[in-house]
Amino acid sequence: MYTKLLVPIDGSATSRLALEEAVMLARLSGARIELLHVVDELEHIWGRPSPVVYIKEVRPMFLKAGQDLLDETRAEIESQGIEVDTVLLESRGTRASELIAGQAAKSGVDAIVMGTHGRRGVDRVLIGSDAEQVVRLSSVPVMLVRQARSSVAAA
Repeated sequence: MYTKLLVPIDGSATSRLALEEAVMLARLSGARIELLHVVDELEHIWGRPSPVVYIKEVRPMFLKAGQDLLDETRAEIESQGIEVDTVLLESRGTRASELIAGQAAKSGVDAIVMGTHGRRGVDRVLIGSDAEQVVRLSSVPVMLVRQARSSVAAA
């Protein structure tokens, strides 16, 4: 069935749900999990730091935060008896979806399991969907996991 699953994580609730699904699949199939975190430098720049400040202070800070997320998640999954690899990538202007699909091809995974926010309408048009792009770009199956929407009872 599965021998290796790629799980992109970003610390969000939907990323967490996807991780739980991947852990369940790994347990059932004996698969190894590869955790991937993509650091988008643009999300971490406020104002215009000088190049020296960026290189010596800002960049190391967001790379450490990404690596900490990977390390903490790896320890949690390994404690459940599942083998885990980690990969930290910097976007450097490349969309996360392209990096995720590329990593899947490079690592030879059987599937990608990732969270999606399930944006619709204007939000989807304005923000776009990395998950949707991964589905389009990936050469392997992609399982999208979304939080259940709470239904509002009619008054």
